[in-house]
Amino acid sequence: MDSRNVSITTFFIITGIPDEPLMQFIFFLLILLIYLITLGGNVTILLLVCLDHHLHTPMHYAPAPMYFFLANLSILDISCSTIMLHKIIFSFIWGDNIVSVLECFVQIFFFLAFTCDELLILTAMSYDRYVAICNPLRYHSVMNSKLCSLLAFLCWLFGFLESTPTFMEILKLTCFKSVRMDHFFCDIMPVLKLTCSDTSFLQLYILTVGGVLSGFTPFALTFISYIFIIGTILSVNSSNSRHKAFYTCSSHLTVVTCLYVSLVLQYLRPTSSINLGSNKYFSLFNAAAIPILNPLIYSLKNKDIKAAVMRRIRFVAVSSNT
Repeated sequence: MDSRNVSITTFFIITGIPDEPLMQFIFFLLILLIYLITLGGNVTILLLVCLDHHLHTPMHYAPAPMYFFLANLSILDISCSTIMLHKIIFSFIWGDNIVSVLECFVQIFFFLAFTCDELLILTAMSYDRYVAICNPLRYHSVMNSKLCSLLAFLCWLFGFLESTPTFMEILKLTCFKSVRMDHFFCDIMPVLKLTCSDTSFLQLYILTVGGVLSGFTPFALTFISYIFIIGTILSVNSSNSRHKAFYTCSSHLTVVTCLYVSLVLQYLRPTSSINLGSNKYFSLFNAAAIPILNPLIYSLKNKDIKAAVMRRIRFVAVSSNT
């Protein structure tokens, strides 16, 4: 390789944002609006889960398992969107689209960790739905607060542990063909495209551990849970009960489908075949659209959440009139 095209890099210039001033302004407003809605929606869900006793267990000591995991999902969405979108927002405000290599790699680490955490939390939620529908009489004894807390802790822990080897490997990358990254923020695929270092082990790790252990295993567990759920629902004689059971799972199933489809399109391809022009939009969808979809889907499709929102609105209205 021509040494003139290679250098020891200490920073990247993020160039994925459109060059035209009007397009930049529209893009900035869109990203800012998405982030504010994501923040507002997920904070609202967190407050509802914490404050509304109708979303708690019968003893009112803690949120019901489904809403406990939903609160964890909201924390993940807030964290992921903040980590990934803050640079886009600040680059418009301050005009600075330069990011240090270390900051870039740390951003990649947290994005991978939060994505893995989200897959695992959604898997835990599918198990919660399985117990609720397939074994309802034992639901509260099985999905007790200790088990829910343990599952949530393991989900968070494994996500960060799984991403640590990737982070340690990308820290070894010092040689890059260019400092210009055609992306909206730092992501693993454009870094692998830019580097002139040997990435064979890193790519193998991403496809095996990242693809199989962090991607396929949660998918398989979620799929198995829904096989049993659908089988139980179809065995119910009452059409009204079947519809109610399907409706209970629809929010979770919609979120799972959106996330897995976007991840497959983004990551489960060889690096050589990835088009960064299209890949950056899949990355933006994962970082911006998925976190905003979660509160919207759960708010629109979950009767308990909608009822909790109406109770809070009535409470505020009554309080303001007294």
